[in-house]
Amino acid sequence: MTDVFSAKRQDGAITLDPKRTAVLVVDMINEFCKPGGKMVLPGYEALMPAQTALIAAARSHDMPVIYVIDSHRKNMRRDREWVKRTPHGVENTWATQVIDDLAPQPDDIRVIKHRYSAFFQTDLDLVLKDMLIDQLVIFGVVTNICVRSTVHDAFFLGYEVVVPADACAATGPREQESSLYDIATHFGVVSRAKAVIAAISGGTPVENEVPPV
Repeated sequence: MTDVFSAKRQDGAITLDPKRTAVLVVDMINEFCKPGGKMVLPGYEALMPAQTALIAAARSHDMPVIYVIDSHRKNMRRDREWVKRTPHGVENTWATQVIDDLAPQPDDIRVIKHRYSAFFQTDLDLVLKDMLIDQLVIFGVVTNICVRSTVHDAFFLGYEVVVPADACAATGPREQESSLYDIATHFGVVSRAKAVIAAISGGTPVENEVPPV
């Protein structure tokens, strides 16, 4: 049942223009996905069909693919993420490499972040503005932390945001549903990879699919 406050949302669709749209792949790195990582989210493999299809669609329409990488320097006196989470993602190590499953290309843009949001004190906003990008397809891990933080900041900065739910994973089912519900209600459009690919390829509007909570 929709709460009274959230029922006031606007459910308009977004029509994606490949010339104005970039794909942001958040934290699909060895540390969070592969055995041996310090904070592995089990089951990343289930995201691969949706993620690889989205990336392929973006490449076929000359859309920028941007990998956002959680990376931390050693010997900081107080790394804010390490205050709350076990130390992870040490820069220039195997841990911070994009997973091979996604076949990252040398010309893909890589944005290094030191906090949850891909926009916080990085050059991402500047890069996007220089490319005349104002629409974003954002996915990756984890939905309720870094994906969500990035979506919030993208909304605050004036970007139109689409989140394909089947290309994201949270720390649990409750967190996945709650985060997607809040994104769909307050910050952007939540859809599925198939619908987003149809929008990229054929101009079909992406409808907002508000998940139950």
